[in-house]
Amino acid sequence: MNWISRRATLTSLAAAGIGAAAGSARGAGWPTRPVSWIVPFPPGGGSDMFARPVAAHVGDRLGQPMVIDSRPGAGGTIGAAIAARAAPDGYTLLVGDTGLIYAPSVYPKAGFDFMRDFAPVAAFARVPYVLVINPARLDVRDLVGLISAAKAKPGSIDVGSTGLGTITHLAIGLFEDRAGIELNHVPYRGGAPMLQDLLTGQIAAAFVLLSPAAEYVTSGRLRALAIANRRRDALLPGVPTMHEAGLAEFRMTTWFGLFAPRRTPDEILDRLHGAVQAALVSDNVRRLWLAQGARVELESRAAFADFIRRESVRWNRIAKAANIEME
Repeated sequence: MNWISRRATLTSLAAAGIGAAAGSARGAGWPTRPVSWIVPFPPGGGSDMFARPVAAHVGDRLGQPMVIDSRPGAGGTIGAAIAARAAPDGYTLLVGDTGLIYAPSVYPKAGFDFMRDFAPVAAFARVPYVLVINPARLDVRDLVGLISAAKAKPGSIDVGSTGLGTITHLAIGLFEDRAGIELNHVPYRGGAPMLQDLLTGQIAAAFVLLSPAAEYVTSGRLRALAIANRRRDALLPGVPTMHEAGLAEFRMTTWFGLFAPRRTPDEILDRLHGAVQAALVSDNVRRLWLAQGARVELESRAAFADFIRRESVRWNRIAKAANIEME
């Protein structure tokens, strides 16, 4: 190695050392003030519901309030874009979910790239969807019966979604493609109005999150045809998986987790990760998750990041195949 190359190498190593030291300094003593957790959806939704109990535990453990900051709009892209532009200092975080991973494929003006702009911290919960029908509106007994009815009269079965571009919208498109059927998609502005119309028979079917579905299935007001997960669930133990019901490897599970702007120091990310993991094993969080039909496996930051990479590939492929584009 000549003198110039050796000097350049030493300079680069020194700069890397300074950068690492600076990152460590930024993480030292954190947090010294409240931390904002941006929830890019309205209060009362899944992201908000799962974030609040975890944030309370994390705040107690780290000695500073974790403040839920609701920034809804445009399928979560408004709040996500704000978080992506925030300083990577650990004081602005994002509560992300499945929909944000493919949002830039659906919203061309999203203003962020999820894989480029965010560092995964930890998962909160994973909740499967259940395909349910109103038996007064559509009298079929199982998934095969629904598919047969749809093939007999293409486009005649009204199926609701929580909105254009949402995971339930994509679920309908994927279901149509995999089953070789045509349904009539009816989009709503959120899960609550969709569920209400399903209960009153304005629509015949929908993919609904496990917990709200279980209550009405148990009472007989709705009929569950299949759960879109790899395994059955204790909330509805008699309901088969989509695979068991006849549609192989059909999965629709939404997840929620914590993310930080990219380049947030590892020291901060590690402290956050440890605090979230501790929250997830607390008794009250365990009870809440059980009641919601939610599951989560404790995992390292690296394992969660690998999961997010796989989810990005899968969901962006589904979103692009659906050919949905929002303003």
